[in-house]
Amino acid sequence: MFTYSFATVIVALIVSAYGHDCTKYSLTPSDQSLIDMMKHYLHTSRKADCPVAPAQQDIGVTYVRWGKQTCPENSDTVYTGQAGGNLYTNKGGGSNYLCLPSDPENGKANSYANEGLYGAEYQIHADTKPSGLPASLVEKEVSCAVCRRKGRVSVLMIPGRKSCYKGWQSEYSGFFMSEYKTHNNKDYICMDGDAKPLDNRASNENGALVYPIRTKCGSLRCPPYKDDTEVLCTVCTK
Repeated sequence: MFTYSFATVIVALIVSAYGHDCTKYSLTPSDQSLIDMMKHYLHTSRKADCPVAPAQQDIGVTYVRWGKQTCPENSDTVYTGQAGGNLYTNKGGGSNYLCLPSDPENGKANSYANEGLYGAEYQIHADTKPSGLPASLVEKEVSCAVCRRKGRVSVLMIPGRKSCYKGWQSEYSGFFMSEYKTHNNKDYICMDGDAKPLDNRASNENGALVYPIRTKCGSLRCPPYKDDTEVLCTVCTK
């Protein structure tokens, strides 16, 4: 309403200055100053009301690269660290895996009995490991990196495929993994096909555990799927 009133004043001034017959009349300096002021106000008011499109270089998406402490060449590294989550036997607490930064800002010591944050270990044995991953990963901690892909607006993890659909680009591919079926639930994650350990320590400390997933036909239609096969995955951006 306020802007509309100003606009009405400008129109009235312009009409009075030019007349109804489009003949130009002389303006006093004070008239011209008022018109210029109103034009400037309306111009800046309209700009403030319009959404500002972000610069192309400010657009991007983030994703976790599980099993690696580096990001693909086309992505920036936000931070690196180790995978973690809730203890596999805990009934309460979180059910997702986390990428924990390697430079935490720790809180104060406390004694309440609600430990819910553990490191995550690979449970990849020689007889159960997906093809391409070494059995030497067993009971070593899982590394991770949070990556940012500039110029993209969507990110999607696709289970059951190692390549992206048309119009999407793969950031990395690997194997579908999660907690063991008799343990408490965890999210599914896409473990890099060239996964590496956090370090060389392997002491079977448990915590959040990461196992390969295989298919089971029945309610899962076979074909197109096949029974008892490792599940591939890929992380795609667009």
